[in-house]
Amino acid sequence: MPELPLLLLRIGFLILLWFFVFAVVYSLRADLFGVKVRKLPAEQTPQPAAPAPAAQASSRPASAKPATTGPATIATAKRLVITSGPKAGLELPLSGESLSIGRSSESALVIRDDYTSSHHARLLLRGDRWAIQDLDSTNGTFVDGKRVTGSSVPLLLGTPVKVGATTFELRA
Repeated sequence: MPELPLLLLRIGFLILLWFFVFAVVYSLRADLFGVKVRKLPAEQTPQPAAPAPAAQASSRPASAKPATTGPATIATAKRLVITSGPKAGLELPLSGESLSIGRSSESALVIRDDYTSSHHARLLLRGDRWAIQDLDSTNGTFVDGKRVTGSSVPLLLGTPVKVGATTFELRA
């Protein structure tokens, strides 16, 4: 075979290989860092109202389970309290019908850690009870130590919910 067509085939093959490498790197970058979205001027997250309740909640032994009997578990949750993780002590009021959780700046509760997906989970109001739904996250959502699979899982007051490295509870 003449040298010129062989040289052109080699160069074409190398170019095709480099396009493949760039496509793989771009795909990995999109999976790791998500899609670019516009940044807000500053992260506007409410500061914890009182650090004392968070300290009491985080000092509870890991094996201690929240009380699941009595009228407190039937009452509608009014706030979400982060008990451990980077934003421990943060309290968010619960209003509306849903609250999105994830790493994306579009989420109502933004959790920036390596174990949280861009759109990780969603809190839903079903009648007068709250439920959580995992949005096919990579590392999963755990309610009281059990992974959320399939449809939404109802939440009782005080039940620990783990999303990435953050744990939160619903409180009255």
